[in-house]
Amino acid sequence: MSKNDIGLIGLAVMGQNLVLNMERNGFSVAVYNRTGAKTTKFTEGPAAGKNITATYSPEELVAALKRPRKIMIMVQAGWAVDAVIAQLKPLLEPGDLIIDGGNSFFHDTERRSTELEADGLRYLGVGVSGGEEGALWGPSMMPGGQKDAYELVRPIYEAIAAKAEGEACVTYLGPRGAGHYVKMVHNGIEYGDMQLIAEAYDILHRGLGLNNEELHEVFSRWNEGVLKSYLIEITAEIFETKDEETGEYTIDLILDKAGQKGTGKWTSQNALDLGVPTTTITSAVFARALSSFKDERVAASQVLSGPAVGFDGDREVFIRAVGDALYASKVVSYAQGFALFREATQEYDYNLNYGEIARIWRAGCIIRAVFLNDITAAYRTDPDLPNLLVAPFFKEAVASRQANWRKVVRTAIELGIPAPAMSASLAYFDGYRSARVPANLIQAQRDYFGAHTYERIDKPRGEWFHTNWTGEGGDVTASTYDA
Repeated sequence: MSKNDIGLIGLAVMGQNLVLNMERNGFSVAVYNRTGAKTTKFTEGPAAGKNITATYSPEELVAALKRPRKIMIMVQAGWAVDAVIAQLKPLLEPGDLIIDGGNSFFHDTERRSTELEADGLRYLGVGVSGGEEGALWGPSMMPGGQKDAYELVRPIYEAIAAKAEGEACVTYLGPRGAGHYVKMVHNGIEYGDMQLIAEAYDILHRGLGLNNEELHEVFSRWNEGVLKSYLIEITAEIFETKDEETGEYTIDLILDKAGQKGTGKWTSQNALDLGVPTTTITSAVFARALSSFKDERVAASQVLSGPAVGFDGDREVFIRAVGDALYASKVVSYAQGFALFREATQEYDYNLNYGEIARIWRAGCIIRAVFLNDITAAYRTDPDLPNLLVAPFFKEAVASRQANWRKVVRTAIELGIPAPAMSASLAYFDGYRSARVPANLIQAQRDYFGAHTYERIDKPRGEWFHTNWTGEGGDVTASTYDA
């Protein structure tokens, strides 16, 4: 019996669709699932008649593969990945390749990569974005690990990945956990993007009173311009979808309680570890958390009051302003994500190529957007760009929308409509563009109560000073903390 090009473990919807994608592009695939009935159902159903081999044990899967063996794991992140690796290790030979295609935490991927390399095995952590449709027809793929390991699967991944302007939305990103790190930040940006869109919806719906038909028209129009993106596109479709059972708009039947799998939280936690302000992303994470307090919010709404909601201005003018505010805020969300990449590439020795990251996000992934072409161009022009906001294109794009951005945030506050991510984006912009912020007072306070010292504007940087504020503290200082 001929051997297969690659094996895949885990036949949930993402795994199944990746297998079908690989087979459609000319590769033979052996599949295994812990529940054998699912393997049979898949191979006798969607995979019937295709170059896909059913196996019913790890041993049978390994035996069905060409050397060096390549096995992609598509199971739930965490202990399940470790369990599958433990099953495979005794069956594999030096040079064989294990690939984790799930949403694993990058520190777990770092550990697994080091452990498996010590055993002579190759390992890749591959972020896969695009959902069910992307997995089937072309995802954005973010691989990290040994460079030679990527070369083993590069022909497969370049064939199955989404294409943007003829280029495959996949590239080698860096060693060890680099691929899953990029996917984590991708999802963090996704959290920010989704929250910003939700806030625009809330302002238009509650503030201006737009109905679902009008919202569909607005978002459809936005999707024809600079806001064109996958998330704007599906949002427009959501507003016109009706429930088959009741005939009502589905959006109006959905409970306002958002779930999360944790990748946005990981992004915020890592940003705190590295001292990088990702305020838009973190506001989005907390907004989801606040949404989960549904019962408390309902009770609070009966006892806490705010301003009357009612907009009396020109609706069309304000709708355009909301579009501008959404665009500017989205730029900030991406800028924060790429600023995090900049710090991480030094902290973890990933040597990330920011332009290449933007390039592979242009199609297939959830945050694909037309302005990723502009991000790609910005980093190709200046690979050492400190922040997207200072790139000439985005500097002008945000400047031309700044007045409307402020108008929308101000109006949301006046109407009592929460816009945490949009407000945080504007505050980040104002903070980043400020040559002087009030941190001098914070340093004075820290030195006063803790003798933590401070730098002076009239002295060279790196020299630290302490003031005996009370007359009783003397010259003894605590350690200097500079983060």
